[in-house]
Amino acid sequence: MTSPSIQWYPGHIAKAERSLKEHLKRVDVVLEIRDARIPLATHHPEVDDWIGDKSRVLVLNRVDMISAEARQSWQTWFKEQGQAAYFTNAKQGKGVQNLLRAAQDAGKAMNERRKRRGMKPRPVRAVVIGFPNVGKSALINRLLKRKVVVSERRAGVTRQLRWVRISNEIELLDAPGIIPLKLNDQEVALKLAICDDIGGAAYDTQRVAAAFLDLIQALDYRDESGGYKGAIASRYDTPLTSETGEFYTGETYLSILAQRHNDDLERAAHQLLNDFRKGHLGNLVLELPPVPMVEPTSSLAVGH
Repeated sequence: MTSPSIQWYPGHIAKAERSLKEHLKRVDVVLEIRDARIPLATHHPEVDDWIGDKSRVLVLNRVDMISAEARQSWQTWFKEQGQAAYFTNAKQGKGVQNLLRAAQDAGKAMNERRKRRGMKPRPVRAVVIGFPNVGKSALINRLLKRKVVVSERRAGVTRQLRWVRISNEIELLDAPGIIPLKLNDQEVALKLAICDDIGGAAYDTQRVAAAFLDLIQALDYRDESGGYKGAIASRYDTPLTSETGEFYTGETYLSILAQRHNDDLERAAHQLLNDFRKGHLGNLVLELPPVPMVEPTSSLAVGH
């Protein structure tokens, strides 16, 4: 089953991106929110250029949807890259206060500069940026301890930029989800579709569900517990291997699941993706930290 190119760029995002770039000139701290299940895929490739030398706080949201082992692996990896990663569960408020303190600390340098110039301190201005549906609005509501921005588990809800004051110390700019104009890396696009971080109109549900199953098999060898395929098999009481021990392709396994729904492939695909998105398959991540390439020794290089 071949999949057409996944592309999604609603008109409001272009307008919001232009406005965001203007507002970035006025902010002190950037809170970059990513999906903890796909922390690399949810990094906008142009964000580093937009931010420049401004303070950045990296936030991996939906920590409740990944395993403790995956969290530790990513924490270690980001530390090796020179970045501190803050893990949050915006829906429940986990990790939010640590994030708030980090944002305030990052903005202290700004007020120290103002003090040296004889100026009065002002609230730290922070902006919350990230892909659609990674939990930006839910995070702001948690920081404010009340619902002031619309938060829904679907992409493209926030469409305009707005400032909200958290306290006398910090102000936050809530921005719509931003996404590259063109998704050149289709592996990234697939992960965004699986995690519901782009609009459903951008992809074919059946093809994405089948590709998800293929991706799970590819990831399984890096899962220390060996539980990726086991989680799928347990949920649907159907092994991912045939009687001869060969792994089913994602397309074949989806067809097997569809037999329970009167051969309705669309219904089976929706169930599979929704089960993953709601955590019914367990804490499965779609990305693990990159494994360093091992350079061959000189003897191997010359064929000894």
